[in-house]
Amino acid sequence: MHIKAQAEPCSALLAGLHAKWGVVAILGNHDQDSQPDVVTECLEAQRIKVLRNDAWSVEQSGPRLWVVGTDDVLLRAVDLPRALRVVPPAEATILLAHEPDFADVAANYPIDLQLSGHSHGGQVRLPVIGAPVLPELGRKYPWGLRHLRKMALYTNVGIGTIRLPIRWNCPPEVTLLTLKATHNAYEEVSIRQDCAARIGEI
Repeated sequence: MHIKAQAEPCSALLAGLHAKWGVVAILGNHDQDSQPDVVTECLEAQRIKVLRNDAWSVEQSGPRLWVVGTDDVLLRAVDLPRALRVVPPAEATILLAHEPDFADVAANYPIDLQLSGHSHGGQVRLPVIGAPVLPELGRKYPWGLRHLRKMALYTNVGIGTIRLPIRWNCPPEVTLLTLKATHNAYEEVSIRQDCAARIGEI
């Protein structure tokens, strides 16, 4: 099947997302490994801004909040310095990077929060040992909230599957994160996980 025949209906579903300041997206390894320009075109036709080694800012009566998005890390399309080139180091910055283990690199930059996916949480989590199978660059930080020096990282386990359509002890997830400014400015960003809801419970 041509990638556009798959990307268009998926993009149409995502068009139902509404946010005051807009909806942004990045590409994952499967998008990057197929026809990334076509996937980008389909998403942007639905007014979803796709960040490919680029940055976008939100400003409301005060300091800006930056959202930075990279192309895929696993396929070596990432260029974080290019993505950050217009972002002042002192302003609050959220990084969208598909592979969570990229956080070890991102933590060396002026980034407050990295949001990732990719791992699917392993899809199957066994008692004690956790997920026996995890993808490359999704093994170190496969799910949940962590802190790497001054940067926070949240890895979402997603709602889909790859290869086998199986999930066990790893329910699909939609996460709501609340960002709070500290020191009465956006000098730092603190995170409180408000909701990590199972699909079907929301």
